[in-house]
Amino acid sequence: MTTQLSTQQATAASSGRSATEVFRKKAKAGGDTSTDRVSALVSELLAAVHGIVREHKLTYAEYDALKSWLIQVGADGEWPLFLDVFVEHEVERVANENRQGSKGTIEGPYYVPGAPVLGSDATLPMRDGEPGTPLLFAGQVRDGSGAPIGGARIEIWHADDGGFYSQFAPAIPEWNLRGTVIADDEGRFRIRTIQPAPYQIPTDGATGKLIAAAGWHAWRPAHLHLKVSAEGYELITTQLYFRGCEHVDSDIASAVKPELILDPAPAAGGNEVTYDFVLDPAS
Repeated sequence: MTTQLSTQQATAASSGRSATEVFRKKAKAGGDTSTDRVSALVSELLAAVHGIVREHKLTYAEYDALKSWLIQVGADGEWPLFLDVFVEHEVERVANENRQGSKGTIEGPYYVPGAPVLGSDATLPMRDGEPGTPLLFAGQVRDGSGAPIGGARIEIWHADDGGFYSQFAPAIPEWNLRGTVIADDEGRFRIRTIQPAPYQIPTDGATGKLIAAAGWHAWRPAHLHLKVSAEGYELITTQLYFRGCEHVDSDIASAVKPELILDPAPAAGGNEVTYDFVLDPAS
């Protein structure tokens, strides 16, 4: 999945279309939600909107601007982006409020299932001369008692040194910086990759226009995305950040948690980080 375009020509619309296509392929739960729950949730959502209208005395000009913006979000394919940036962190907080093991955080719009399966001592797919600082990411997957979980799956994906994701920006090989690492019998893994860069979420579409109108910044701190799973245990979706990285204290997606911040140490030719995952038993 490559094109002759440069990554610098990636747009909100192209990224949004890719995110929407990927989302539509995912099997999502919730189709069997009862009518009573749908009624309750939608009624409360509308009541909250109505309250904002009354409290701030919304004008027709502002109402029309809102309708125009909502239409443009759909036209740009940015609903996955907008909702994952501004809403998902609260959904994740509620969904994982009883988790005893490692902390989770948002998935975001750039996950793609089916990444190449790699061994416990792995190098993620990269381009020749992949730009960026080499990074060795190592750790162990354990249960709540500290026992290792052999054969755990660590799905990992992240942006490149320019802040772009494969399959969501042109001119990047399909599985670049994406992989499914299988931990060894002791639950250990070593992953060689490059340290990702902070990046702005796409700003040339409807979401970017809202951010600019509100006077916010659009940056996410550098991070690794992970899904860690094993038979008999709950899957955890999380992100890991880098201490001292720009925007780690002001993430536009509100997804950073103190427990998810790594302390990179200089190593031969790059940096090294260690992080262990603790999985909860399946309910």
